[in-house]
Amino acid sequence: MTCSAHDIQMMARAIQLAKRGRFTTAPNPNVGCVLTLNDQIVGEGFHIQAGGPHAEVHALRKAGDKARGATAYVTLEPCSHYGRTPPCAKGLIEAGVTRVVVAMTDPNPQVAGRGINMLKDAGIEVQTGLLEAQARALNPGFITRMEVGLPFVTVKVAASLDGKTALSNGVSKWITGPQARADVQRLRARHSALVTGIGTILADNPTLNVRFDKLGSVVAETGVLDESTLQQPLRVVLDSSARLTADAATNLFGFASPILLVSTKVYSDEQLASFPEHIETLVLDGKNGSVDLRSLLTELGSRVNSVLVEAGATLAGAFVTEELVDELVLYQAPKLLGSHGRNMLVLPDWQSMDSIPAMTLLDERKIGSDRRFIFRVC
Repeated sequence: MTCSAHDIQMMARAIQLAKRGRFTTAPNPNVGCVLTLNDQIVGEGFHIQAGGPHAEVHALRKAGDKARGATAYVTLEPCSHYGRTPPCAKGLIEAGVTRVVVAMTDPNPQVAGRGINMLKDAGIEVQTGLLEAQARALNPGFITRMEVGLPFVTVKVAASLDGKTALSNGVSKWITGPQARADVQRLRARHSALVTGIGTILADNPTLNVRFDKLGSVVAETGVLDESTLQQPLRVVLDSSARLTADAATNLFGFASPILLVSTKVYSDEQLASFPEHIETLVLDGKNGSVDLRSLLTELGSRVNSVLVEAGATLAGAFVTEELVDELVLYQAPKLLGSHGRNMLVLPDWQSMDSIPAMTLLDERKIGSDRRFIFRVC
């Protein structure tokens, strides 16, 4: 494939646009599109919300008649099927676009090359693979779910320099500073589901929602128009023995966004009667006295792209131990909590270096007085 510096610049712009949908498009992917005519941008757009117009539609509307003879730069293969919106490949053909540059083919089996073939059959020149790695990075959850049927799993941990999440007496507020805690809100907003354990609920009675007022300036850069358009993640609580009560989760239950309670036993009629309408329960097989995590992810893979695990050391460590983690996000504070503090993960007593999980550092940056590390877990 031969691409010019202009092609690279325009695809980079499309990728930049796609990122603006990162809080609003789920379960659809983030997609950006730029239309140029005579090397001038005549239209651009990004997918804002599932069920709404796709990126190509926004760009074509802005271009109007100038789309005829134009080149389209799209971060993901234009769709070829009728869903809640018409096929974007058909829209590009009808608009008279003569060349389409696609960063990556769509892993969705409903598309998977069909959009590209539709364009080629209409006599449109199609080039693929430009900035593909950057385009794939836009949608790790969508791609993982389409390719393997499981959501992309991120484990988030906040710890001290000596790897502790709390003092020996359980005191943990606050290890990290306000800037890092605000960054966690943005991390939550980028995920489709948030998983925690019953121990965290009983100990802290958290709400586990995304706090709109903590998202800061990123709101103006995205498709979030106001708090009502912000997608709250599905809040998933693993409660293997079905012991959670409404009285013990007033903050969690009091926020009216979907909650999934997952157990290995059926909740009593009395418990169910006390739960609000936005709560769903699910019974899964157990493993070593706890919810089977692979079964959980298989279930979540039918409905969400990505999962953020914000849990205690035992549950977070179990995801790592069972090799179910794709990414580890560590917020590290410049503090020492002591040898008797609580470890950030409960892990096996590995006896060889070959046994430990392999990780690659993807990003490191200062967040206020703390540092944030993002690792890909291989």
